[in-house]
Amino acid sequence: MTKQFLQKLCKQHKLYITPALNDTLYLHFKGFDRIENLEEYTGLRCLWLECNGIQKIENLQAQGELRCLFLQVNLLHKIENLEPLQKLDALNLSNNYIKTIENLSCLPVLNTLQIAHNRLETVADIQHLSECLRLCVLDLSHNMLSDPEILSVLENMPCLRVLNLMGNSVTRHIPNYRRTVTVRLKHLTYLDDRPVFPKDRACAEAWARGGYAAEKEERRQWESREHKKITDSLEALAMIKRRAEERKKARERGETPLPDSEESTPTSPKAQEEPPMEETQQKMELFVKESFEAKDELFPEKPSEEEEPTMVVNGTVEDLDLSGGLAQTQTPLMATPEATDGARTEDTEAIAQETKERLFIDELEEEEQGENESNQLLPLQTCASDQALAQSNEDEDSELPEATPLGDQAENEAQSSLDLDEPSTRASLEDIEFGLD
Repeated sequence: MTKQFLQKLCKQHKLYITPALNDTLYLHFKGFDRIENLEEYTGLRCLWLECNGIQKIENLQAQGELRCLFLQVNLLHKIENLEPLQKLDALNLSNNYIKTIENLSCLPVLNTLQIAHNRLETVADIQHLSECLRLCVLDLSHNMLSDPEILSVLENMPCLRVLNLMGNSVTRHIPNYRRTVTVRLKHLTYLDDRPVFPKDRACAEAWARGGYAAEKEERRQWESREHKKITDSLEALAMIKRRAEERKKARERGETPLPDSEESTPTSPKAQEEPPMEETQQKMELFVKESFEAKDELFPEKPSEEEEPTMVVNGTVEDLDLSGGLAQTQTPLMATPEATDGARTEDTEAIAQETKERLFIDELEEEEQGENESNQLLPLQTCASDQALAQSNEDEDSELPEATPLGDQAENEAQSSLDLDEPSTRASLEDIEFGLD
């Protein structure tokens, strides 16, 4: 393991030529018999040294940042010289010749230890594990452990979550092995080849209290709770589907669907038997009331009593009676204070055209006035139109006077036009026409 060989290896693996810049170094399957010349690789976080012929752990003083060290499948007989690795998190020493676990308490953050396929036999060989307070994952599989008292050592590891004892004869020497280990190791979540589920732990604890009968009863209760949970989920799903169908049918009938708060929400027979609490119902009613009040404030449906609302329908104005119904439809255009200037101008222009046709065609032609008298009105219409247009522009922003029925005005003006020949009398019809504008 020379410096030149290490640099060549870095180039081959497309790593940095500068040793301190590398955080990973792959030195596995190279046939090294010792660890050396790693002083310049101070930034290493992961070091792969498995499948070599290394006989001793040494020369790792410069690797203070190392997190993972892989030394499986070597010729190690002892765990030593790991004090500089204060940040080491995972250590793999599987497939070696280690007989005793030692010198690991100097690693304050060691989380994972894999030491399978070694020569561990007695409780004394693993006694040092009780000093590894941060160890969470421990693989002791395929050793020669046979004494059931190893559980007393494992009980003193407060953070132990994953344990593998497969391949040891101790699994046959401990009665009811899986139940016993689950009960004694309170925080264990994974044992050997499968997890320790909460149901398994509850059944094991029931077995420890009352034997197989208690375990059977506990298992039955768990199964009933799981079945009830599944049933409740299916009932809730069916209820959601039923409510959606009811709301759809209500919308098709033109009805307003009830909110979810007003619908019954039983999820089980027990929930159907128990009536809702009065306090909860009062809160729900108060919430609905406040919601409707807020809606009325934001979107008022009825106008104030001081104003008389009007509505324009197909060119005619209809007075809305607040006490109920529509008033009689009036033919003349009524100016409404609620209408804007732009909308009032457009509606007035559109209706004025229809009114003009009724004045001069439908009404005036039925009178006894002949065509000669109607033609005499035409020269004066232009002058009267200019006067009425100026007057309408001045009074555009002011409130329009209340209009009289169009039929009465037309009859009166037609009668007066037969009796009087003055220009002011003949121009009155034009005032009526453009007054509407």
